[in-house]
Amino acid sequence: MYQEKKICVVVPAHNEETQISMVIKTMPEYVDAIVVIDDASVDQTVDTVRNEMQKSKKVHLITHSSNQGVGGAIATGYKWARDQEMDVTAVMAGDGQMDSDDLVKIIDPVVNGDVDYSKGNRLFFGDAWRMIPHYRYLGNSFLSLLTKIASGYWHVADSQSGYTAISLTALKRIDPDTIYKYYGMPNDLLIKLNQHDFKVCDVNIKPVYHVGEKSGIRLSKVIPRISWLLFKGFWKRLFVKYVIRDFHPLVFFYSLSFFLFIVSIPLAVRLLYIWFSRGDIPDMNALALFFTLISGLQTAFFGMWFDMEYNKNTNK
Repeated sequence: MYQEKKICVVVPAHNEETQISMVIKTMPEYVDAIVVIDDASVDQTVDTVRNEMQKSKKVHLITHSSNQGVGGAIATGYKWARDQEMDVTAVMAGDGQMDSDDLVKIIDPVVNGDVDYSKGNRLFFGDAWRMIPHYRYLGNSFLSLLTKIASGYWHVADSQSGYTAISLTALKRIDPDTIYKYYGMPNDLLIKLNQHDFKVCDVNIKPVYHVGEKSGIRLSKVIPRISWLLFKGFWKRLFVKYVIRDFHPLVFFYSLSFFLFIVSIPLAVRLLYIWFSRGDIPDMNALALFFTLISGLQTAFFGMWFDMEYNKNTNK
């Protein structure tokens, strides 16, 4: 236990036979349960974990018969921790990319009752630009910006970090089965947490790379997929939080902004077509496009400002 709180660590693993033992062996002593979720590995991950189970009663293994994605594995672990009444549930990847020394910093805000969910932030640690592969850093920063808008947690960065801790209260309120199952899981969970006004904080942690892990992330596929997930989650959050639960006029600002941006598309296409085909720019078309773009940006910024003000109580 840690400060009289039961601590559970969920470890999603898929083909991590070379790394999983290190993750388990370096787990801090105060952790009460280490729940490894084998997501249909085809290597020796399961045998390796079972060998560790013989050495420690803290280690538990749950296997998936078919691959459900990292989000699906975490959801399975969340349900186990919820059913076992674990006070704080952290997530550490099975590939060894999360420093166990940072675990206490991750769980402290939740243990102390300051927040309901804490997450690691690798982007602000020392010389993170050199430590993290540049394409991962830039892709992560782009998705973090979109996640700020979609989730309403404007103070949160490094949206793709899976090093997190969540309270039992939050686990009981949010159904893990409804969370997105793949790499967009952290983003989707933030959106759902905001719908319930749960408090969230960032914790600066050390980036860990080149420890033998094999990344399955392909930014060319992940970014469009998560962007679409965030777009849908954004509108659902607005509807649930600002229409159903507590009406707020920012819904009108965002809706008007979206409408104006949509109207801008045919205006821009027509202007470019006439410009390239005739060498002329139609005055009324240009004025209309200018009006819709400027008005769309203004209303979007007003919506963001209202959203930031409304969500100040969710910041630590």
